[in-house]
This record gives sequence, C-alpha cells and structure tokens, in this order.
Amino acid sequence: MPGRADGHKHLLSIAELEAADIIGLLDSARSFAEVSTRPVKKVPALRGRTIVNLFLEASTRTRMSFELAAKRLSADVMNFSTSTSSLSKGESLKDTGKTIVAMGVDAVVIRCPSAGAPQMLTEWVDCSVINAGDGMHEHPTQALLDLFTMRERLGRLEGLKVAIVGDIDHSRVARSNIHALNKVGAEVLLVAPRSLLPEKIEQMGVTVTGSLDEALTWCDVLYLLRIQMERVNESRFPSLREYTLQYGLTQTRWSRLERKPLVMHPGPMNRGVEIASGVADEVESVITGQVSAGVAVRMAVLYDVLGGSRG
Repeated sequence: MPGRADGHKHLLSIAELEAADIIGLLDSARSFAEVSTRPVKKVPALRGRTIVNLFLEASTRTRMSFELAAKRLSADVMNFSTSTSSLSKGESLKDTGKTIVAMGVDAVVIRCPSAGAPQMLTEWVDCSVINAGDGMHEHPTQALLDLFTMRERLGRLEGLKVAIVGDIDHSRVARSNIHALNKVGAEVLLVAPRSLLPEKIEQMGVTVTGSLDEALTWCDVLYLLRIQMERVNESRFPSLREYTLQYGLTQTRWSRLERKPLVMHPGPMNRGVEIASGVADEVESVITGQVSAGVAVRMAVLYDVLGGSRG
C-alpha cells in the first residue's frame, strides 16, 4: 500500500489540481496496480468506509471500474442509478444526496449529464464527492488514467506530443486531458473541423490543425474521440463517410506511417468511423490497457480522498 500525504476531500476537476497532485496520484496508482496481480486482489485500506456510485447517465466502464476499485480497497459499495432511485419520481439531486449521506456514506461518485452537478453536490453534503463525468465539463479520472497509460508505455509525460482527434466540442474527456497534459509539460495538438471545436479553444494552451496527416507525422500519442451523435443537435460535418476520409485513422493512413504513435481511445470505439477495424485490433492492447489502468487510478483517487486522516 502506498504511503500517503494529506489528500483532497473531493476530486471535481483536473483544472483544480497542481502538477504535483497529478504525479502523486499516478505514483499511487502504480503501487495499486500491483494489487491486481495478486492471487487475492484486495488491501484493507478503506475497510469500514462506504462509497455510493450515483450514476445518472449511462456508463459501463466507469461505473464498473469505480466499483471494482472500491472493493479492492475493501470498502462497501452501493450503486444508484436514475431508474432505480427516487430521482425517477422527481426527487431533486439535493434531496437524493442528503438521503444518501444520512445513511452514513463516506463518499459519493457521481456521473451526471449536467455540468457542475458534482460541485453543487459538495454544497449539500459533508462527505467526499468524486466527479465521474459531468455533462460536457470534465471527466478527471479518465484523464488521470490516460496520463498513467502514457507514462507507463512511453516512460515520460513532460515533452510528449499528444494529438487529440475528433469531437472536441462535446468531449469532457478532451477538456480534462488538455488541462492535465498542459500541467505536466506535454504539448497538445487538436485535430478536428472547426465545427467540432469550442470557440477560443486556443486559449487553453493548445494548437489546432485540420490535417490528421500533419498530426500523425508530429505526435507521440494519437488520442481518438468518437463523434457524440447523442449530443450533436445539428449537422457539424457533411457525413460520417466524409468525416472518416478526413479525420479517421484508416488502414491506409496507418500502413504508410514509418513511425507509429501510441494510439489511445476512451471508448466506446466506433469502428469504421474514427478508426478502421483492423487498426483497432492492432492497437487493442493499449486501449484495453487504459481500462486496466482505470481500476488502479480510481483506487488511488478513492484512497486520496478517504484514506487515513486529513488535517
């Protein structure tokens, strides 16, 4: 079990963390990753603590990852979703939060389609709150597991050249990664049509290009995002076929690269759109490695907000 300095009460955003906080969580995650290799995949670090997964938006990877992380730390876990809670009957998030905390809960992991919901929840409850994705705002633990994967695979973060490709405008993953990568000294290049970029995105300390081929010759890491059709209210590009031709990692593009970057994807992948099926199979070990890293990173986050005493 890693040593622990005073942690944070909440994890709401990568933007509020310092570079040292990020590196500390990644170092802790590396120690916790070893737990998953043991015959008995548990440590007693959070024995007696209770964690609620309050997921008000569909998720498979994130919810299961948080649940597994909590159980490997020996915490008790309760799972709530909109369909199985009083929220489906019109109860407010505030009242739901207060009800949960009245049960003696130590932390709430919340995923919500409304940006800012985790921050609001901290004003209504006195337990720890962890943001598992809020609207188009942030997804801090995804960024942490992405940086963990990059560092484990490439041996460093400072100076890495990372190209993020796709629907930047609707991506909380992109926002959290931009914040995190800038803080640890990496360079970030965004690749997308202007219609899929937020206004004034360059103010976040990134460079923008419309050429995937240019990005492929530059980057050490190619981070692909899916087109979030469920969030797009109007046509942002002529067609998915046109998008793939311009911004997809096709087999042709991949085959002609002399120096291949590390290819990452937060999932779920749209094979044949942002990535060719054959390329997806070729780089699958890295993408599944991101899923494995998610458990270790979320163990580190839970331990940070709940492990030991805070001064």
